[in-house]
Amino acid sequence: MAGRPTVDRSYLLLDEGVQLTKPAVFEGAIEGWWYVDLVEIEHTDAGLVVHDVYVDFLIPPAVDRYQLLDLDELADAVRDGQLTPAQCATVLDNTQQFINRYLRRAEEGPIGPQYEFPPAGVTTLESLPSFLD
Repeated sequence: MAGRPTVDRSYLLLDEGVQLTKPAVFEGAIEGWWYVDLVEIEHTDAGLVVHDVYVDFLIPPAVDRYQLLDLDELADAVRDGQLTPAQCATVLDNTQQFINRYLRRAEEGPIGPQYEFPPAGVTTLESLPSFLD
């Protein structure tokens, strides 16, 4: 898989600091899984700049579980001064909000509004043909 060029669709949830991608390189046991990046979105005159803020999720199509990734990278970034404590707090808040909003199961009890994963707007966009086809 390494070194193979791919084109993936990514979807930004601007108000949530989240980027969703279903990588084309995911095969076998993880084919069809979502890779979710927690991101910081910077608005510039040229458009949007997306900064990865280290915390990621792997989510299978059934959304019956998830893997939380790279908390060690988040800790290293704070320790090395690449992220401020305030930025780290925002990342942790966004992580918890994403879990509460999209990944908590009904039997765990609600914490605020819950939504389907992936969001309906993303599902609609995903069904459209690629402009590369």
